[in-house]
Amino acid sequence: MYSTQVTRYVRAPRSVVYRALLDPTAIAKWRVPAGMTSHVHDFNAHEGGSFRISLIYDAPSETGKSSPHTDTYHGHFVRLVPDEQVVEIFEFETSEPKLRGTMKLTTTLTDADGGTDVRIVHEGIPDGVVSADNETGTHMALANLAKLVEGLNRSG
Repeated sequence: MYSTQVTRYVRAPRSVVYRALLDPTAIAKWRVPAGMTSHVHDFNAHEGGSFRISLIYDAPSETGKSSPHTDTYHGHFVRLVPDEQVVEIFEFETSEPKLRGTMKLTTTLTDADGGTDVRIVHEGIPDGVVSADNETGTHMALANLAKLVEGLNRSG
């Protein structure tokens, strides 16, 4: 198991970013790497609340962790600090031992030069997940988040 950390600056206030972290419609738009689409099955954004999400590969040649073309994960919210932090525990739905294990995702928001620094720390990543793929996917997701919240911030 290993950990990654990725930070990105976004031109939006923490309150706007925080709302996007807990809105299932927003999650389906931003928390998905390029080449995939997202389906939010269940999303109860409160401490102790559960979620279940599938990421579906667009290319038929890609292999999923849960089924032939899908990565499905489920978990729950451990800690929610409004406009500051979201802590989630989750795991892939898979029978592959190298991909199993409980992971922790901590997203922390801090004020930065008229916007927000978003830091994602991903702990307990199974060794079967390629580190470079995890970091690339997180960078893609944060780029999507920036595009979404910066657009919301402009439109009011």
